[in-house]
Amino acid sequence: MLHGYAGTILRIHLTDGRIEKEPLPADLAESYIGGRGFVARLLFDEIEPDIDPCGEKNMFIAATGPLTGHFLPASGKTHFGSKSPATGGYADSNMGGHFGPALKYAGYDAVVLTGKATELSYLLIDDDTVKIRPAEKSRTKGALTAERMLKDDLGDGFQVITIGPAGENGVRFACISHDFGRQAGRTGIGLVLGAKNIKAVAVRGTGGLPVFDVEGAYAKGKEAFAKVRAKPGFKGWTPEGTAGLTNWANEVGAFPTRNFQTSYAEHYRQINGRAILDRLKITDKGCSLCPTPCGKYGFTKTALGRAHVEGPEFETIALFGGNCVLETIEDVAYANYVCDELGLDTISAGVVAAWAIECFEKGILTESQIGRGISFGDLESIVYLLEKTAHRDGIGDLLAQGVKAASESVGKGSEHFAIQVKGLEWTGYECRNAPSMMLAYLTSDIGAHHGRAWVLGHDVAGSWSSVHDLIVAGGAKEKPPKGMVTERSADYVIHSQHERPLFDALGTCRLQLMELGFEGEHYAELYTLITGKQKTWDQLLAVSEKIWHLTRVFNAREIKHFGRSSDYPPRRLCDDPITSGPNEGYRIPMEDIEFLLDAYYAARGWDANGIPTEATLKRVGLQDVVAPLKRLGILT
Repeated sequence: MLHGYAGTILRIHLTDGRIEKEPLPADLAESYIGGRGFVARLLFDEIEPDIDPCGEKNMFIAATGPLTGHFLPASGKTHFGSKSPATGGYADSNMGGHFGPALKYAGYDAVVLTGKATELSYLLIDDDTVKIRPAEKSRTKGALTAERMLKDDLGDGFQVITIGPAGENGVRFACISHDFGRQAGRTGIGLVLGAKNIKAVAVRGTGGLPVFDVEGAYAKGKEAFAKVRAKPGFKGWTPEGTAGLTNWANEVGAFPTRNFQTSYAEHYRQINGRAILDRLKITDKGCSLCPTPCGKYGFTKTALGRAHVEGPEFETIALFGGNCVLETIEDVAYANYVCDELGLDTISAGVVAAWAIECFEKGILTESQIGRGISFGDLESIVYLLEKTAHRDGIGDLLAQGVKAASESVGKGSEHFAIQVKGLEWTGYECRNAPSMMLAYLTSDIGAHHGRAWVLGHDVAGSWSSVHDLIVAGGAKEKPPKGMVTERSADYVIHSQHERPLFDALGTCRLQLMELGFEGEHYAELYTLITGKQKTWDQLLAVSEKIWHLTRVFNAREIKHFGRSSDYPPRRLCDDPITSGPNEGYRIPMEDIEFLLDAYYAARGWDANGIPTEATLKRVGLQDVVAPLKRLGILT
């Protein structure tokens, strides 16, 4: 028996309707933990090189971890993975809520979809019962609307994920929605589900999970809840959640504004966490067993309409409130709602919309091409672009490709300010005075995403402190010079790249550690008590390191000409100085980028082109991937 796990992988072959249940391999659980680890290994082993991300041979995986669904803080995570329509490489996206625990209680650690359904369908997983059912009546429906329809049809107890029109229509940054406001937003994972003709998955689980030391795990879980609540940042973090970062990001000059032209928004107090509490919030909304709920469920009213909406979270505030310059929290929340219903990732959508507006301002895109005039700060312009994109109508057909492909198609210098890495749009932190955070974005395995490593606090405050210490308590007393480039950046980034994604394998939220400083050793103890497998925090981090190298060679296998140039920034961020705010004049020139990459590759054990060496792969326990990579010419 595999304690902590449900013990089964559910495989659904959509083309012919076959449903198979196979035991979870013990060596997979031992060597890759769960969640992100399962996704990375299954993708590397089971999809053929160079397949079409939207084709029948691609896989869609929903995976949980050994801690998912157990009695400990915020154990409600689900990890989705595939080959990315956005980047052509490794794709994963993490989601909170209640879907993952329900999947495990139904008896499954992971669901693997292959092929394509013959008609628009949804999957019904009700403990042992698994069915493919028609979903034609929800075609073109919004993601939130489709979830409501399905829950009304099925009755109580089901947890549901859905896609919106964006996923049905082939938008490369389509997301998955759950629980009326939780999203797996990044890497186009919603498009993969749509390409398989799946509108939704509904799960109800009523079973239990085996625990190695029931009394010990319960006591440790109870202790963990108490320690999280006792952390100094608990009362400071919880009221505003991630939106509480808005003031700090502006004060340190890290808030992307006007398509990353600058890093400070004059109106930030009108779109911050306090504004949500004063003008939007109805109630807190947390994920499964979360003592520190980030979600703020509220109501917004604008000139374009009114809506109930969860959020906006910090990233949405940054990319719509800053990058698109929406100046009220009501407007930001409405753009958030429109994205949620259409099934669009708010991060990518905010970058794509800002790029389109700058193209219009510069005369690169014309009013006749767009269908109307558009401008920063105008909610009507933003919503127009979002709706066109989700339906691939007119200018939306271009924007649906994502900012990299769209800028390459348009040309005329628009690539210079297409803010992305590897085809994935940049998230909500400006980094031209933050070399470590810049390096983290550049080397992220899925593209420009802060979820892989967050070291901005070190760049601006010289501290590994929790976010609470940096923001609420004032940060470190000694700060390094802004923009200082050092080889140590590689060490900071690598540590964070092992630590943050480890939570995606364990199946629990990382915010208690990252935002409140709840120590990692507690998670190692919980893992040991639940699974019966003795592992220290450092040993778990070593597994996370192995997964990192595996996703890197997956990218090398799948992305043509993958290598050092794949880790380069958009030219704006190394050529153009920040135009205003606390960091006016700062940039990180390309020679410093090269220096940072050299240091990072050396510390990783990769060659000068950013490919893991044979010796490195063997050192981390990936000796079995060496031969196939040699056959493909990736390793020499």
